[in-house]
Amino acid sequence: MNYTTMSKEALVQLEAELKEEYKRYQKLGLKLDMSRGKPSSLQLNVNNEMLKMPITEFTLENGLDVRNYGGVDGIPEMKRIFSDLLGIPTAQIIIGGNSSLNMMYDTMMRLFMLGLGGHEPWKKLDKVKWICPSPGYDRHFAITETLGVEMITIPMTPTGPDMDMIEKLVAEDPAIRGMWCIPLYSNPQGIIYSDETVKRLAYMETAAPDFRIFWDNAYGIHHLFSENKIADILALCKEAGHADRVLYYFSTSKISLPGGGIAMMAADEATAAEVRGQISIQTIGPDKVNQLRHARYFKDADGVRARMRDLARHMVPKYQLVLDILDEELGGTGLLSWHKPEGGYFITVDTLPGCAKETVALAKAAGVVLTGAGATYPYGKDPRDTNIRLAPSYPPLDELEQAMRLFCLCVKLAGVKKLLAE
Repeated sequence: MNYTTMSKEALVQLEAELKEEYKRYQKLGLKLDMSRGKPSSLQLNVNNEMLKMPITEFTLENGLDVRNYGGVDGIPEMKRIFSDLLGIPTAQIIIGGNSSLNMMYDTMMRLFMLGLGGHEPWKKLDKVKWICPSPGYDRHFAITETLGVEMITIPMTPTGPDMDMIEKLVAEDPAIRGMWCIPLYSNPQGIIYSDETVKRLAYMETAAPDFRIFWDNAYGIHHLFSENKIADILALCKEAGHADRVLYYFSTSKISLPGGGIAMMAADEATAAEVRGQISIQTIGPDKVNQLRHARYFKDADGVRARMRDLARHMVPKYQLVLDILDEELGGTGLLSWHKPEGGYFITVDTLPGCAKETVALAKAAGVVLTGAGATYPYGKDPRDTNIRLAPSYPPLDELEQAMRLFCLCVKLAGVKKLLAE
């Protein structure tokens, strides 16, 4: 039934019925959380054996004892796994702690305070602007907002960010110094950047001499319904004469353990060498014991891929449940739109304009916490108030079903209220 074509009388009656159903949910005293893309306890337990592994041999293939100082950019055994997994030469890889977001923040601070590649530090510039494909990742936007960077919202398309808009803006404005990208299974929409989009990002001309792309490939091996690949941005930038344009990030946070994983960054060899030198001033080195634990646990890139297939078996039923309930409850109503992501960690939906905040507030009042409406846009401002990010990974299936039934009810309540107001 398409709610948008219903008569006012029918909508008034429907609203009364929906309100009664909502009251019944409120009486249940639910306390359910779908606010962040956290692994479930079941998913975390998959890697418990890693924590039990005895490490009795501490010497690496290069002779370094992981218990001692040194190895500021990571151990060779773990670099090789990342290299094989992502197709990046080991000389271009730097391994850090457990958080790729931490490495992004540090890199941004280096660009502001020290500069990279001989370019002046951004703190000396009158203004720094940043391209922000949206809907996007709220923690990315928090970094640029904290540093006083002016964020420019760019709409996403089915093949990635709107490249016509980006190419025009970066060619004309030297204050635009970079952009955020989540190229494979974007957060939150699950969009896969097309080969053409990646090539245009590598080849586009920019007014800023040190334009940087923060390439956060967070979900690069998080395949669910099908396996997909993207074009090699590092190779394309080198081919285009912009070798230093890309700063590439990845982590095992949702592969091994969020609180005890491994993050990495990569760049062209010259930039990697410069960053490596700066890191050697910042720290004596990362947790090499944890890196060795990961290397011996996974053994090689195929070991990581096998573990991801194990995790997908836990994740797919949750994603399918969400998609099935959306289709059952809201398919054909005209109140919500969505698409099936092939991988990643989220399902994003769009309500009628002006209904996202109301939907999230109704859900919270009945005991289901969702990601805040507007969080997927710079400054927390969704211009149409439509986008909501759903995170199915954390709740067990029974709680997830309950949360989704309530969510759909809230979409209906907010939508009917909007239609009556019009």
